[in-house]
Amino acid sequence: MVIIKTAPQIDGIRRSSQLAAATLSHVASFITPGITTDKLNSVAHKYILDHHAVPAPLNYGGFPKSICTSVNQVVCHGIPSLQQFLTEGDIVNLDITTILDGYYGDTSATYPVGKISPLAQKLIDTTRQSLNLAIKSLKPGKLLNDCVGGVIQPFVEKQGFSVVRELGGHGVGLKFHEDPFVYHFDHPKEKIILQPGMIFTIEPMINASKNYQVTLDKNDAWTIRTFDGSLSAQFEHTILITSTGSEILTRL
Repeated sequence: MVIIKTAPQIDGIRRSSQLAAATLSHVASFITPGITTDKLNSVAHKYILDHHAVPAPLNYGGFPKSICTSVNQVVCHGIPSLQQFLTEGDIVNLDITTILDGYYGDTSATYPVGKISPLAQKLIDTTRQSLNLAIKSLKPGKLLNDCVGGVIQPFVEKQGFSVVRELGGHGVGLKFHEDPFVYHFDHPKEKIILQPGMIFTIEPMINASKNYQVTLDKNDAWTIRTFDGSLSAQFEHTILITSTGSEILTRL
């Protein structure tokens, strides 16, 4: 069931979302060739705790770290590691979720590590643009699918890329994951109508090939990679549906 948030709840979720966004910006400033993903995790952990909040991923379903760091062909849920050093030409997604005063804010972005290939840059740009196009189309009374999956998939495929289908966005705010499930590909059977007070994430995961399939790492049971080894990028915002359109709660 989709929860329509009250005004006090929206205020709390907005504050947590702003902290998530500030954390993302802070951690991103440390991205450089030679840094470990575990160091990025430590920076995020300290920043969140210093702001009187809690990192939502830590111990969520057994996840061992405070953020997700997904490098190159890792689509999402990459586990920060002391053994993983970022190198020139990599791309890395940082996924940050905070709990502040009991409210959740969730955001992510993909960043270049030094100079990257034209393909990697095109992938990052396309993924960011697909998210922005979906957000611009959001209005109360419209179908969620028409605004998100129905917008993202055709835009991405025109660039020669593909939309991951096994994962999606989600309601958020009072819990880490709430209804609705947000499809990033066109899914006409989804008939959810947007209403003011709905809060959810849009977080397209885009592969740099026409193969949208993914595979789960059997060793850690968290890391999800592209099936064909292609690069993958993701951008995410927490979105509030308003009476006239939408508000990006995780935009600084």
